[in-house]
Amino acid sequence: MLTLSRLSILLTCSLSVYASLVSEIVDAIEQAVDCDSCHALLGVLTGVAILGDTVFDDTMVAVCQVTGAADDDVCKGLIDEQGPIIAHDLRSISPFGQTATKLCNALIGLCQAPAVNTLTFPIPKAAPSNPTAFASTGQTPFQVVHFSDVHIDRSYTPGSDANCTKPICCRNYADHTGPIIAPAGPLGHLSCDTPTPLVHSMLGAVSAQDTRFSIFTGDVVEAAIWLVNQTENTSDLELFNNEMSTLLNSTVYPAIGNHEVAPVNAFPRNTTSIGSAQWVFDTQSTGWTSLIGDTAALEVKHNSGSYSAVVDGTNLMIISINSIYWYRDNFYLFDSDTLQPDPNGVIAFTAQQLQAAEDAGMRAWIIGHMSPGSGDALHDQASIPAFTYKNTIAAQFFGHSHVDEFEIAYSDYKNQTAETADSIAYLAPSLTPRQGNPSFRVYDVDPDTYEVMDSRTFMSDMTDPTFQDSPVWTQEYSARETYGPAIGGWPATEPLNAAFWHRVTEAFAANNTLFQIYNSLKTRGIDVPVCTGSCQTTTICNLRAMRAENNCEVATPGFNFRREEDEGAIHVARRGTADHCEGLGVRSIFENAARNTKNMDAQLLRKRVDEAEASLLTRWVSQDVLAYNFVNLCADRIESTSQWSPGSL
Repeated sequence: MLTLSRLSILLTCSLSVYASLVSEIVDAIEQAVDCDSCHALLGVLTGVAILGDTVFDDTMVAVCQVTGAADDDVCKGLIDEQGPIIAHDLRSISPFGQTATKLCNALIGLCQAPAVNTLTFPIPKAAPSNPTAFASTGQTPFQVVHFSDVHIDRSYTPGSDANCTKPICCRNYADHTGPIIAPAGPLGHLSCDTPTPLVHSMLGAVSAQDTRFSIFTGDVVEAAIWLVNQTENTSDLELFNNEMSTLLNSTVYPAIGNHEVAPVNAFPRNTTSIGSAQWVFDTQSTGWTSLIGDTAALEVKHNSGSYSAVVDGTNLMIISINSIYWYRDNFYLFDSDTLQPDPNGVIAFTAQQLQAAEDAGMRAWIIGHMSPGSGDALHDQASIPAFTYKNTIAAQFFGHSHVDEFEIAYSDYKNQTAETADSIAYLAPSLTPRQGNPSFRVYDVDPDTYEVMDSRTFMSDMTDPTFQDSPVWTQEYSARETYGPAIGGWPATEPLNAAFWHRVTEAFAANNTLFQIYNSLKTRGIDVPVCTGSCQTTTICNLRAMRAENNCEVATPGFNFRREEDEGAIHVARRGTADHCEGLGVRSIFENAARNTKNMDAQLLRKRVDEAEASLLTRWVSQDVLAYNFVNLCADRIESTSQWSPGSL
């Protein structure tokens, strides 16, 4: 048995270690204004993570709550989901290495992304000296619909308040008080995710397009990420798979989104010692079998959600990749200081399928959720050129940003011209109305070359008085008709290829009126932000960057801690970093905590911190958390008084 003196030392030591955790983290957040101080913050967080997941989660929940970073239940739900992953990362890496710099960039946004590592990937074969020539014979194009980011909220409640304190409204939250300020309509609201009837309306509108097939670039589940779990997500995925199978009159080729998994974004690498997302792959493998076929469905199960399939009756291969393995909010990617150039072999799989398409004389479409040019994309993986196969890739298709945009890739990023523009990625606007009117795209596709001849966005105007009864889906614009005349005309026989879109960006730079049209179309006319000067320049830069290292996303010291009204103009130009897809995430918690502490009364903040720390100590003592962790915390101090062993307790 421990003597009274040794027990006293243990208790004193434990209490001294635990008593000021919340205060230390709040202080470190307040002081984090650049990359060096971000690393210092990670050092503080690492010390807490070493105390165990329970202590880390409880402490971070308290930090979130005392700073008012989110509602108390949102703080707890979000940290309980993501906290153990972040704690695992912190225990697994040096707080001052390259991985820590990437984590600082992802978690807090105060470090620039590190220089791209030189990575070598095996390409099955060298590019052919005489590649297959794909020429149009002038046949009538067929139609393909592209829809993305449906974010279906199965708990959406008509008549509930669309003006709430949660990141997602239009639900009957237990803590809602007072009168309903903005009743949610039956078909949706701009502050909320998608109700089921709006999904059915969209799928009916897609079927009316008489499509050859459709592509869906991911994100089924709503953005109430502090509440999601495996059971709910599995049900949501199964429901939408069934809706696509029964309500569409042609097949659809889907991709995995970051919201498909719970915790959100959390796809572990196959080298990670904790966690699993195999249930997502198993669910989608089963649910997609009737859509993509048995062989492709098995690939989904065994290739971390990626697959390839040849469209019946065509010479076109669809290659669907799980791009969340280079998504910076997938915190599992930061649990090792050892560089892992191709998590779960997604890039190698893509190269193999492109080679198979090339060998067969086929064209290929690459589809995925997050584009390689996203501000959310890790630079190492996103920098891998697919352009050994540039003759094979007819186009690429993504979502994630929720806005109507595109990306261009170049064979020479230092010399960006129409001649060096090699590939085009179409980023579809979202169905969820959180960032604009609900939308989908229709592509007119050449049946010989499988290139896009026109891209037409359809939307349903939520301001229409009939919307809440019966949404009307109409064409908002045609890319060929809108942008073709601005570049001096574009031949009717020529596709909207990378060269076309590069010339469009040149027109954006020269013609402010045209750029403002594009800026309005991004959100389908809803809450159109002002974007001029540096915002306009940054936007054009990002359109020319289907490679993350070339976009103009720059971490600005102190940026995250500015007031929201100062940030709006900057967020307009940013791609993927305004939490469109994520909703409120861990990065937002740090941002809000830092911003709020600067605006709170210092004495009030100190009082709330002291109360939180006292409450945590009481809870940890009652749960024997201190006794469980004391060996690692106080071994040196106890050993200096007498010999002991864990068994002596």
